[in-house]
Amino acid sequence: MYTFVFFVVGELGALPRAWRIAVTLSSTSDPILRTEHLGRKVKEKVLVEDVAFEVQTGEVLAIVGPSGSGKSSLLRLLNRLDEPTSGTVYVEGIDYRQTSPRELRRKLGLVTQRPYLFPGTVEQNLQFGPQQRGESLSPDAIEQLLGLVGLKGYANRNVANLSGGEAQRVSLARTLANSPLVLLLDEPTSALDDTSKLEVESSIQRIVRDQRTTCILVTHDTAQAARLAERALVLEAGRVVRDGPVREVLHA
Repeated sequence: MYTFVFFVVGELGALPRAWRIAVTLSSTSDPILRTEHLGRKVKEKVLVEDVAFEVQTGEVLAIVGPSGSGKSSLLRLLNRLDEPTSGTVYVEGIDYRQTSPRELRRKLGLVTQRPYLFPGTVEQNLQFGPQQRGESLSPDAIEQLLGLVGLKGYANRNVANLSGGEAQRVSLARTLANSPLVLLLDEPTSALDDTSKLEVESSIQRIVRDQRTTCILVTHDTAQAARLAERALVLEAGRVVRDGPVREVLHA
């Protein structure tokens, strides 16, 4: 909230020398992503139903809920890996059906539970997305991306020789190489041991802090949600049952 002060100056004898007018303006902005009555039904099975929420730039939203509640199904609807059977999504105020799926998936970058890296070096994996757009990352840009995920000096390593945690962090860096508006994280540490899990979490926190990246995180781990997110949305049977500050929602 900002307050601006203006002075209106009048002639001597006619008006006071100065009238002060204070105007208060709101600093609120439009959401970077908004869903509207979003749903998906396959035959008679409802996967997601009438989901509506907004995400602001730089916000980290955790989507939590029991197994089978529709968390991953909802995430797949956000970048049209699956098509909604009702409702839609607005990205920067534009209905995402007006954007090609390829461009949409660049804007809403997905990191899956298990890393799927291309054969070759770490650098070749990071160059893949930009090269599809006729661009190339400089060595400095590669090192900057790897620094965000705690893997400086890994550019020339063969991905076949990476640990599970290292591979997931390369997958995260590869998604960031596309300069996404929103990072979609689908249980990004569920297949990792505790040490690797904390390394990936540290990378996510560093990215949010340094890049102010907007994140939507699906997790079954409420403790992880509390560590990484500021807001939580709880799904049950495909519907939103709670939405608010993470600690209030998770302890409701």
